[in-house]
Amino acid sequence: MKRILAKSTLKNFWEKHNGTEQYLKTWFDTVKKANWKSPKDVKATYGTASIIANNRVVFNIKGNSYRIVAKINYDRGWIFIRFIGTHKEYDKIDANTI
Repeated sequence: MKRILAKSTLKNFWEKHNGTEQYLKTWFDTVKKANWKSPKDVKATYGTASIIANNRVVFNIKGNSYRIVAKINYDRGWIFIRFIGTHKEYDKIDANTI
């Protein structure tokens, strides 16, 4: 992807949640290098990712202990981090609209 918006969201999260920094940095680096043109491309990179409505994708982080919800603009190569949190916190949101 050309641009990942809200990297600071990741940094703020790993500063508060011990043991997540390397997982989030790895996710960031992988996504930054990706050239996704469709949800199929995302699934080829992250087989456990869930493709949901409104160009959103749910990524499982650290063995599904945490989740990232991202909105992807495939045409522009942008990914917007809309949510990052624990599985329990994820259960309280609507990932399709966040």
